[in-house]
Amino acid sequence: MKAHDGIYIDGAWRPAAGQDVIEVVNPADEQVIGAVPAGTALDVDTAVRAARAALPGWAATPPADRAARLAALRDVLVARKDEIAETVTAELGSPLPFSQAVHAAVPIAVAGSYAELAASYVFEEKVGNSTVHQEPVGVVGAITPWNYPLHQVVAKVAPALAAGCTVVLKPAEDTPLVAQLFAEAVHEAGVPAGVFNLVTGLGPVAGQALAEHPGVDLVSFTGSTAVGRQIGAIAGAAIKKVALELGGKSANVILPGADLARAVNVGVANVMSNSGQTCSAWTRMLVHRDRYDEAVALAAAAAAKYADRIGPLVNARQQQRVRGYIEQGVAEGARLVAGGPEAPRERGYWVSPTVFADVTPDMTIAQEEIFGPVLSILRYEDEEDALRIANGTVYGLAGAVWAAEEAEAVAFARRMETGQVDINGGRFNPLAPFGGYKQSGVGRELGAHGLAEYLQTKSLQF
Repeated sequence: MKAHDGIYIDGAWRPAAGQDVIEVVNPADEQVIGAVPAGTALDVDTAVRAARAALPGWAATPPADRAARLAALRDVLVARKDEIAETVTAELGSPLPFSQAVHAAVPIAVAGSYAELAASYVFEEKVGNSTVHQEPVGVVGAITPWNYPLHQVVAKVAPALAAGCTVVLKPAEDTPLVAQLFAEAVHEAGVPAGVFNLVTGLGPVAGQALAEHPGVDLVSFTGSTAVGRQIGAIAGAAIKKVALELGGKSANVILPGADLARAVNVGVANVMSNSGQTCSAWTRMLVHRDRYDEAVALAAAAAAKYADRIGPLVNARQQQRVRGYIEQGVAEGARLVAGGPEAPRERGYWVSPTVFADVTPDMTIAQEEIFGPVLSILRYEDEEDALRIANGTVYGLAGAVWAAEEAEAVAFARRMETGQVDINGGRFNPLAPFGGYKQSGVGRELGAHGLAEYLQTKSLQF
């Protein structure tokens, strides 16, 4: 795979301050496919200075002109969609059809949505005797994860640029190649020098330096709750704005009378998507006791079909972590009905699609985010019991409800403590806000709510 041996700062690729590199490994076969610079705190400082220098000019750029640059960026991504998909497949291990349909297509849609929003968003309005003005928050430090490596980049960078902010991006060290491709696209789209900057590197080095930098006005982070807590503490000490999209343990609630077969099959597909490496995955399936055994049989049969459909996990550490959770589920008394901890292939970081039955709400696999192709099926007695179980974790990122009548599902969903709920298989909407309750995060991404995260509000009284 193509890899730059430099970092992208102030509109150009330049050598990093240090000599260390990060090898990029294909998780399907453990082969090294490239290497990128391991950026340092000095590199981050250089990038932040470039972003600060570019901020006045970009903030003063009319929204229509910012929209034009974002539209050009979308067009470049469209032209390079095949290269994007192939790159993500190589560094993440995602099957190529999934990379094409999701890892390439969704970021293109999101970039296009912000091109439109930048042109139509109301940045100023009259409220009584005041003019309320929305202006860019400043320099954004964006720290993105490996599981949806381009989508998460676009979901931060596009609204930041639409708002008039400048950006320094630190992508995940496991999947930096598609971030480099994105930097090329930004350059080709004609975004002015310094408005977008890219520093590859390790989280504890480059990521921490970016979060701590006094020249960064907002830190936008997607990743684990543990790291999000650290970033929140760093930002809190500096009274710096943060946007945190963190972990999840989402409930898929199947109410009595729902189409059980469809709910189970869609639910299993949701969990297995991206090899289970999705923070919003419905990893807890809640089924009424009267149809529990039927649901377990359906889920086991559905999971077996994914053995040759999903890719590996991103690295050896993640593989061992997920296998450890499966072993713990067995040790705590859950019943394996599909999959298990044994690696299905000798090379690569593979984990079998796994389904647990007889899971109780207090079990580790029902409380902690596993981040792999593992589904837990829990039984409930009545709707109040289902609601108690659904809301009974520290997370609140997503979820689903299935019912015979839409109104019944909506009524239940309104009582769920979570940021997004799909009703009877509702489709993904790139314009709808995405974010969490409780320890699933702070703030929202996507759509107008995502743009608002990158704005400050000023009132002028007359």
